[in-house]
Amino acid sequence: MRARLLAALMLLAIADCSSGSHASASPPAQNKRSKSDADINTIGHRRIVDDANFYSPAKEKELGKQLSAKVDQNSKLLKDPAIEEYIGRVAQNVAKNSDAQMPIAVLVLDTDAVEAFTLPGGYQYVTRGLLRSLDGEAELASIMARGIAHTALRSATRLATKEQIIQIAGVPTPSTTGGTFLEPPLATLKIRRDDEFDADYFGVQYLYKAGYDPRCFTEVVQRIWGNSSTAGAKVPKVFSSFPPLDERLAALRKEISTILPPRADAIASTPEFDLFKERLRAKNAEGPEPKTTPED
Repeated sequence: MRARLLAALMLLAIADCSSGSHASASPPAQNKRSKSDADINTIGHRRIVDDANFYSPAKEKELGKQLSAKVDQNSKLLKDPAIEEYIGRVAQNVAKNSDAQMPIAVLVLDTDAVEAFTLPGGYQYVTRGLLRSLDGEAELASIMARGIAHTALRSATRLATKEQIIQIAGVPTPSTTGGTFLEPPLATLKIRRDDEFDADYFGVQYLYKAGYDPRCFTEVVQRIWGNSSTAGAKVPKVFSSFPPLDERLAALRKEISTILPPRADAIASTPEFDLFKERLRAKNAEGPEPKTTPED
């Protein structure tokens, strides 16, 4: 339900932010990895995307602000200063070791669902259920790193741009079922799968650069996304917005073995993470707050 709501909000907000004037139509460019993409020493000083984007950084930030406000209006946020401070500190450590050129804000949805998503402009959402499923600080940092990679890649606005180019060029884009406007065309699903591969590719680099054990990234992908039907585990590849799990894991393991040198001081977890999990358990034991207004 939340995914469909988010999709609707994205469509409305992108429509509102579109200026109506676009570059001349041409096929969407395909990202090809350069030598600098694999050079962890140039993180923060490299250009990881070269394809078209109709949205300026300022417009993307405004779009993200609008979307975040709408998500907040339709969701219950977990408000706890200690939890927010810790998550923010982990996220900022990863962000400063990334290619992201926008500020990162992480908000926690107070729900047992195991979910995470990233909006344009650096807004990242994780659920209480997802946080409770994590086993160490490196796994938390892995979630942050994937979201920060999407921000660095400007995934949402690049996707919107490619969809507009496809429409302008008149490229046939059959729906997955021929149904409602919320169901993405097959061409869009292919673009999304490529974006998820890229988020893995750069996210694990950011995790490593921030001092964490990159193997924890693959563990999170296998345990969290691998158990989700929305992550391609139970959906045929052509109809999924996530690549198949085995392909993701194989790509990550190859990357870790070839471009991330082993080191003895890689962090898997910290005492601060243990305190954080205790705080989360305490919040869960408190139970839901009394409702003051009826639900819609």
